[in-house]
Amino acid sequence: MTHSIRIIYLLALLSLTSPSSPAQTISLQEMGSRLADGSLPKITIYQAREVLTLDPAKPRAEAVAVVGSRILATGTLDELKAAVGDQEFRVDETFKEKVIVPGFISQHDHPVLSALTQASEVLSIEDWVLPSGTVPAVKDKADFLGRLSEAEKQLQDPTEPLVSWGYHESFFGKLTRVELDTVSPARPIVIWGRSCHEVFLNSAAMQVGGLTRVVFSGWTPSEQKQSDFENGHFWEQGVFAAGRHVGRMIATPERLQRGLIIARDYMHSKGITCGNEPGGILIKPLQDVVNSVFGQPSMPFRWSYMVDGKSICDKYQDDAQVIAESQKLSTWYGGMTSQAEKMVKLFADGAIFSQLMQVREPYLDGHQGEWMTDLDVFERAFRIYWDAGYQIHIHVNGDAGLDRVLNALEKNMRRNPRFNHRTTIVHFAVSAKDQVARIKQLGCLVSGNPYYVTSLADNYSKVGLGPQRANEMVRMGDIERAGISYSYHSDMPMAPADPLFLMWCGVNRITTSGRVAGENQRVSREGALRAVTIEAAYSLKMEQEIGSIVSGKLANFTILDENPVTCEPMRIREIGVWGTVHEGRVLAVPRTTDAQARRRISRSDQDLASIRALNAAQLAAMEQGVGYLETFLTPSRPDFVGSQPQDRICTCGSPLIHEMLSSFLHSDSRE
Repeated sequence: MTHSIRIIYLLALLSLTSPSSPAQTISLQEMGSRLADGSLPKITIYQAREVLTLDPAKPRAEAVAVVGSRILATGTLDELKAAVGDQEFRVDETFKEKVIVPGFISQHDHPVLSALTQASEVLSIEDWVLPSGTVPAVKDKADFLGRLSEAEKQLQDPTEPLVSWGYHESFFGKLTRVELDTVSPARPIVIWGRSCHEVFLNSAAMQVGGLTRVVFSGWTPSEQKQSDFENGHFWEQGVFAAGRHVGRMIATPERLQRGLIIARDYMHSKGITCGNEPGGILIKPLQDVVNSVFGQPSMPFRWSYMVDGKSICDKYQDDAQVIAESQKLSTWYGGMTSQAEKMVKLFADGAIFSQLMQVREPYLDGHQGEWMTDLDVFERAFRIYWDAGYQIHIHVNGDAGLDRVLNALEKNMRRNPRFNHRTTIVHFAVSAKDQVARIKQLGCLVSGNPYYVTSLADNYSKVGLGPQRANEMVRMGDIERAGISYSYHSDMPMAPADPLFLMWCGVNRITTSGRVAGENQRVSREGALRAVTIEAAYSLKMEQEIGSIVSGKLANFTILDENPVTCEPMRIREIGVWGTVHEGRVLAVPRTTDAQARRRISRSDQDLASIRALNAAQLAAMEQGVGYLETFLTPSRPDFVGSQPQDRICTCGSPLIHEMLSSFLHSDSRE
């Protein structure tokens, strides 16, 4: 093999081939001898205990050679050194005792939603291991109220709202306004439900927000139906309405930017090298603030944004304008952020964490699921983007919701057949076995969240779904056996943005009680690794650039302490992440003690100051009035989607986020 390592060298060094022409290959040693005039760049050869390439032609290697931001070749150390010829190189032994895998890909996450939730008081059904330390899971309602009271005592300003995220009524019982008033009758308290589709308010929050009985009586019937005014509880359409009153308590500029820094550091610590926001934010100045963190050259990963097709279609009745406005969004990004080319996100049914998915068989308690998009709107949006050649990603959680999605896809395939459309089923919580064959027949991909089983199967076996449906959630075993391309995502903050943990969930299907739920839906360990690398890349049309360690692709690696494919399956989530290589940059994850972790908060403060300085001219204008979000939404601004205040829209995956941000548009008051 010494004299036969062959490479596609256009992307790495010379214009010998292109993606649209037949590959021309040449011996690296021959090339090194031919061009030994000092004109070639220096090669770095990274030695490792093992390199898992996910390249079928060479699944494993001992070293990988990199030139600039691209992969040159893989092989043994001796093979690569011998093949280099006269070209200058160096051997880097940093990873000599580590395992190199393709860089982890965050297929479907929400940075703004993650930022605002993780920067609040996290009190959830599970442990959250954040850069600042571990927040242990809430045990029960008494534990929740006790910890909330302690958090309230730590706030110095008596008028500062206390915002918490993570409460789950199915786990801890109904939460009432009276109970929150016992924590503090004077301080506004906003409890953001675990699903991000509901809020609980105390009396002070309702009073400060101007949410009175008179105001409530003016809401639409749907908004009133999905609200409990007396108990301060609002969900789905009720959240849209309540968000107008509590939005400013949650989405402060400082909390948003600080939270984005937390999200950045958290994702890097989990080995993520690339990510995607499905349904990008549709307020440009807000995206500018996101870019001020995620667009910086120092970012450890790139982030792309899909078009939010539902919101665009809601606002524009002309089909051509829908596509024109979607295409305009590409100018909103820069640096390490970009628009995902010709990709769109649509919504089918409701959220799994609030048990509002649409299911074929009734819920145990008889409650009804919700549609996030009416049928006529959904079918119009699907048709518009299908005919424009977009790849469609669809949020769907229930089997009845999946029927609607597959019906729409089949209708459009029969009307206007498309090859390699890669329509992606996203979340895939509750499905039926008969739907797997139809998914394959129609050429769909599946991006599932295996964490649903771990966190919800025990509880949902008793509440809502019953044992069979709960145990078979996210039936990826059937998907894998059918040969359907599948990926994993966390939908952060719906699950930790931790690819190794997602792999552990999919391979083991262990619930919080320690039992196995749906053993026949386990997937293989290699399949799970592919789900957070090459298959995730495929679902984002990026498989030619990332997802495997192959000549010519970007040098994106995640550096691990162990091999997740060969280690004991229960150890997968315990594997240490040394850091990443991102487009040739070696980026170690800081190793911290608890004391050092606390000091990282001060580093975030420094980052925040640095970001502000780098964007001083831009941010100065935004900081007038009460802050960025207030000044974003003045009626004269031309850089919003929509021409009238009531038409300007925004989204980042949550009805509450949508309404809390757009609420500034409708507010007549200015502080």
